Amino acid sequence: MVGPVWQWGWQSGGASGWPAHWQHHFLLRGVKPLIGLVCVMGLAWWLDDAATVIPLVLGVNASALAETDDSWRGRLRAQLTTLLCFTGMALAVQLTLSHPVGLMLVLAVAAVGLALLGALGERYRAISSATLILGLYAALSAHAAADGRPEPGGHMTGSLLLLAGAAWYGLISVLWAALFPRLQVRQNLAALYEALGEYLRLKARLFEPVRGVDLERRRIGLALQNGRVVQALNDTKESLFSRQPPGAGAQAGALWLRQAFAQYLVAQDLHERASSSHAHYEQLSQVFFHSDVLYRCQRVLALVGLECLWLAGQLRGQKSAERGAELTRALEDLDGAIARLEALPDARVAALAQPELLASATAAEGAPAVAALRSLRSLAANLAGMGRVLAGALAPLDTPQSPTDTRLLDRNPRDWADAWARVRAQARWSSPLLRHGLRLAVALIAGFAWMEWSGDEHGFWILLTIVFVCRPYYGDTLRRLGQRVTGTVLGLVVGWALLTLFPGVLLQSTFTVVAGVVFVATRQIRYTVASAAITALVLLAFNQVGNGFDLILPRLVDTLIGSLIAGLSVWLVLPSWQSRQLPRLAARALRSQADYLREITTQYQSGKQDHLAYRLARRNAHNADAALSNAMTEVFVEPAYLRRNGKAGMRLLVQCHTLLNYLSALGAHRHAGSAARLTGAPAEAVALILDSLDGLARALEGQGAWAPQPDPALEPLLLALAEGDVSAGDEAVGSGGDLPEPVASPVLRAQLSLALRLLPTLAEQAKSLRARPSAAD
Repeated sequence: MVGPVWQWGWQSGGASGWPAHWQHHFLLRGVKPLIGLVCVMGLAWWLDDAATVIPLVLGVNASALAETDDSWRGRLRAQLTTLLCFTGMALAVQLTLSHPVGLMLVLAVAAVGLALLGALGERYRAISSATLILGLYAALSAHAAADGRPEPGGHMTGSLLLLAGAAWYGLISVLWAALFPRLQVRQNLAALYEALGEYLRLKARLFEPVRGVDLERRRIGLALQNGRVVQALNDTKESLFSRQPPGAGAQAGALWLRQAFAQYLVAQDLHERASSSHAHYEQLSQVFFHSDVLYRCQRVLALVGLECLWLAGQLRGQKSAERGAELTRALEDLDGAIARLEALPDARVAALAQPELLASATAAEGAPAVAALRSLRSLAANLAGMGRVLAGALAPLDTPQSPTDTRLLDRNPRDWADAWARVRAQARWSSPLLRHGLRLAVALIAGFAWMEWSGDEHGFWILLTIVFVCRPYYGDTLRRLGQRVTGTVLGLVVGWALLTLFPGVLLQSTFTVVAGVVFVATRQIRYTVASAAITALVLLAFNQVGNGFDLILPRLVDTLIGSLIAGLSVWLVLPSWQSRQLPRLAARALRSQADYLREITTQYQSGKQDHLAYRLARRNAHNADAALSNAMTEVFVEPAYLRRNGKAGMRLLVQCHTLLNYLSALGAHRHAGSAARLTGAPAEAVALILDSLDGLARALEGQGAWAPQPDPALEPLLLALAEGDVSAGDEAVGSGGDLPEPVASPVLRAQLSLALRLLPTLAEQAKSLRARPSAAD
């Protein structure tokens, strides 16, 4: 009965959030281009010069493409950098317009140089892409001006209007960031808690004691969703950092910023607890098959996920019903169910898996069941901690548990020397940025050559399609290619209908504004819709100075040609196949998990301290795990002859994520009273795990030999950990809160045992990934 209840609650809670989600997204993405385009159209009407519409609108669009989340100060600096790059690009295009070879070389060199500039961060990646697009817009506007207004100076006028449109939108963006600094932060926090809620929903599915369930597939889904949670955490962190006073921590800044910072730290803690694993779920399902205790665990997880969704709705200003006390009651019921199981003799606990063996069950046979019961108690303590942590997110400034070290790591370049070092580090053949830049340059040269050879007067649309479609990776390019073609066809149909049904200039100008707003608002989340909008905008805008119907066929043909060139280039020109990067990414994941374990063991000896070093090690481990999962999504859309090691990579991904779950459980149970010397079997186990992970990472990178598996020291260590666990006793644990000091040692031993048992399988999958794949795989 538990499953249908929480599933229904999830669906109803998610559905009611859509209107608020889109309203909030429109405030973030739609209002600024609406203001900019309305003013541009008003200026064109006031000047009675329809020809100014095209460059001004394109300038607004280019500036919007360069926009990233930032404070008003950061946005002002970025806007000045953007205008500087735009001016240089427009000037270079103007100087080479009458020299096709020179213009082709300018575009090719700009593609490589601007791609390398992306090494400085997301802000500069956006500026680089937008600069190249503005260069093509400048060429396109110059050709349109030459056809429609052949007076002297028309070309330069078009470029100046482009820059004016870009500067106008930049001014709107800076003012908006100054007037509404918290909108994007709240949106990122809401997206983070939504991602956490979905992660908890998927995690709850692992607790179904049902025979024949494909847990492997569910684990894969969980690992992929973890990558989305990590991305949401990174986006929120950058959003907060950009608005934080220089050199200050979470205790500085406005009240809303401190509250948002506290909610972000709560989400980090909640993520660590949510990603924890205390036992093999198959074993728990077998031992407690005839008990409802796992359904109660599932219900608690689902309710915590619903609480996350509720908080996301509150962050977006969604009006919803008051929160009930379901989570508190569910935790009490779970605690009572476990206490009832703990009151049973060992033999009766063992008989829960097979009731028919109750009469002959012995204490020895009950030992595995008792161990599972202890893991279940640790799980319940962690769930109670999740409920308490989430309560802190609802009133973060009233919670006295915030860490003393609230610094965030600044990943931006510190100075010009650091920036140059980052760019120079990409000047190697293995760099994805350099390969993408060279690939894009070759594609632009091919498109330009076709345009010149065929005499296509609208050929710059081919180059624009290449820039928009060509992505660093094959799978991403294919997806974008399909979205571009589909959106173009849809936009042509819509544009033709609007031109036919509404021939009035005023109405067409209104639709042009609407199309521009839709393009800017959906370019990052619904590229098919964005492509349709920009296509309709082109037809409507060019119809102001000519016949928009004549552009329908050229737009379609040029989009298809540009998409074909982009698809061939990402396949043939220095391709960055993710399937060949899997060993390197797996090695990085294993190394980062080793660093995470080192920080955790330090915490067990010194006590819980959420300082920057610990949070950074935890985030690096999850970032590496997310990078591996993202690579796997790309692998399965690559050509079949390349993804032969896809199955091995997916199995290794599951094992890496499982190990991260075990380490996260260790991190979740550290607390201020757990400080103790790490000696004996636990210290040896930690050393063996660290040595094994570092050795596997070196072997995956081809820098070391594969260690024999299983390690001879493995079984003695597992036995020593088990004996130490028994000698520590089975102290009772009260409900709620973290585990107190007497039981911290059993939890540490149990989690280290789980990690040790995983090492042989992890080594086997790593070796399988590194080996030359067979056709059967």
